[in-house]
Parts: sequence; C-alpha cells; structure tokens
Amino acid sequence: MLIVLIALAAPLLSPYDPDDIHVEEVLNPPSITHPFGTDPLGRDVLSRVIWGARVSLWVGFVAVGIALLIGITVGALAGFYAGRIDAVLMRLVDIMLAIPRFFLILAVIAILEPSIWNIMIVIGLTGWMGVARLVRGQFLAIKEVDYVTAARALGARDFRLIVRHILPNALSPVYVAAVLGVAGAILTESALSFLGIGVQPPKASWGSILTAGKDNIEIAWWLSVFPGLAIFVTVLGYNLLGEGLRDALDPRLNL
Repeated sequence: MLIVLIALAAPLLSPYDPDDIHVEEVLNPPSITHPFGTDPLGRDVLSRVIWGARVSLWVGFVAVGIALLIGITVGALAGFYAGRIDAVLMRLVDIMLAIPRFFLILAVIAILEPSIWNIMIVIGLTGWMGVARLVRGQFLAIKEVDYVTAARALGARDFRLIVRHILPNALSPVYVAAVLGVAGAILTESALSFLGIGVQPPKASWGSILTAGKDNIEIAWWLSVFPGLAIFVTVLGYNLLGEGLRDALDPRLNL
C-alpha cells in the first residue's frame, strides 16, 4: 500500500522534475539536496525512482489484468465443457508453456516498437497459462457439486452456470496468482528496461536507472542500490501479500 500511495502521490512527493537535466550536477553522490544522488545527465534519482513506481505498478496491473481475462476465459471453457474443447485448449496452454516466456517477449518487443503499451500487452499475452490451469481445475471440481446440479435441473443455461454459480467460487486461487503475477510483471518490465527495449527514455523506469548504474557502477553506486531496493521491496511486498491471501482464502490451511 505504501508503494501504491507513493506512486499515486508522485507529483507531490517528487522534489524535482524527473526529466530535468542539470549538466553541472552530473553523478553527484547522495546529499541533502539530492538524497539518492543524480544520474549521468544530472537528473535527481529520488524523483526518478518515485515516478518509476508509477510505471512499474501500471505495467504490473494492466499486464495481469490482460492475463486474467484470457486465463479465466480459457480455463472456464476448458473446465466446464471438458472433452474435445478441454483437450484443444489445454494443448494450446502446453504449447505456450513450452516456449521460454522471456525470450518470446524479447522477440516480440524486438519486432514491435518498444513502448509501455506494447510491453504491457506482450507480458499479459504471455502470462495467462497458469491462471487458465488454476481456473480449469476449479471448474472441474465445482461443476459436480450439488448446487450446480440443482441450478442445471432448474433450467439454468451454461452462461449463467459459469458466471453466477461456478466462477465466483473458483476465484480464490486466482486472486493469489494475480498478486504474484504483478510481482512477476514488474520484474519482467524492469529486465526489459534494463536491456534497453522496455520503457523508453526520458520516461523514468527502475530498469533504465539500473542500466545507468551498470555503466557507472565503479563511481556511482547509488544508481544501482536505490532502484534495486525499490524493485526488491515492491516484489517482496507483493509476494508476501500473495502468501497472506493464500492463507486467508484457503480454510484448509487453518485446520
């Protein structure tokens, strides 16, 4: 929540414009005026880290939203109808899982123009398989319970059975997967930006700050430490949130 609040309040918390260049303050170490130091163009690193939180969280939320939409749809159809539909959809999932995800993202981004929207779409389109498997497993179990059988006997159509009776009871593990997926999407975006094919300058990104840190690691340690800590704390926070949600939503863990 703290990271989210920092991202939302970036215009208020940022002491400087993250894109302002000051050639007279190039690679200044942390000080009172620049608590996180400055980068090779004299830009304030603290301001860029704060604004970078917006980019990382935005990529994480949108990419996971796309993955959830596709994964829930595929998993629900496969689990509810089973048979040939299940076989075809699960083979599609197997094919997608057989392709190394990061290299697939690299290939697609190399073909398309690197931009924040392309990154979000590509991460989302390559991250839905786990959700599909989770939803399919839940549907296979829940569609056989008594209340679904009763609703079917009363004449409920397939769409109503899926949306009203089965899906709401199948989402508990999906919530956990979504939270953990945000952490994975943030790491992927940071890695792409670090390689120079992610969020493009001058937009602030934790990965792009790390790239400047790599190029100046011997004389500007702060360019690697502070954005690295931001990524570490954010990903750790979402992983712990996912673990907490799993414990809260699975009553079997409390037995």
